[in-house]
Amino acid sequence: MKKIAIITGASSGMGRDFAIQLAKDYQYLNIDEIWLIARRLDRLTETEKKITEIKGSPKAKALSVDIAGKDGALRFKTLLDAEKSISGDFEIIVLVNNAGFGTYGPFEETPVEKEMEMIDLNCTSLTGITGFSLPYMNKNSFIINTASMAAFAPLGNFAVYGATKAYVLSYSLALAAELKPREISVCALCPGSVSTEFANVASNGARKEVLHGFSSEKTVRHCLKKALSGKHTAILRLKWKMQAIGSRVIDAYTIARFTYMYSKRPYKKD
Repeated sequence: MKKIAIITGASSGMGRDFAIQLAKDYQYLNIDEIWLIARRLDRLTETEKKITEIKGSPKAKALSVDIAGKDGALRFKTLLDAEKSISGDFEIIVLVNNAGFGTYGPFEETPVEKEMEMIDLNCTSLTGITGFSLPYMNKNSFIINTASMAAFAPLGNFAVYGATKAYVLSYSLALAAELKPREISVCALCPGSVSTEFANVASNGARKEVLHGFSSEKTVRHCLKKALSGKHTAILRLKWKMQAIGSRVIDAYTIARFTYMYSKRPYKKD
């Protein structure tokens, strides 16, 4: 039976690193094919090329698909249906829900349409893609959902993004409990600042790079290690772990107010 690994948001950043590390360092999983899913085909093709250059790597398949929202999740389901009609039975051994984005700035100053698009991608797509994938997952398959340190407390100037990631963390932990009898593991990746294109997108070009961004490659490597060992969350740095602990003892509104007052994030209006 063909074994497939699926990574959304695979055109750059942590999504690309997940794809490359799975191809290079986890060949014992006997993955036959890695699906690279994102909208930017040119960037996906670059990731695909990097994987083909790895000796003994699985076949890489670049799929330019808009997976946003309910319609996007249904497009993903169409890919699975097509694979089943061509290959017959297959197994999704790894699913990495990494696609997502954020917006900087107070809620009333950011475009409402963009905030709704964020919810569609960060929450609706992730939920739908997971649901459509589960019938193809078996014992020892695993799911990684990219959450954030923002999942642990409401954040001023980051209100909707933090709320979407709180959803991802809560959903992931509940799903991990439900799937335990099937021996399918679920791990929520909860990083702080990581060196990716996140800030450029979130600020609409006002901030080109994430401030004090940590290595994407190291963050992904740690997450894969935790996921394969059955852990339900992956939080690499001591600083991030202390922030997660602090969110449990400090009043949530106090955190929201403090970050609104003192964690200003630039945003360029269209």
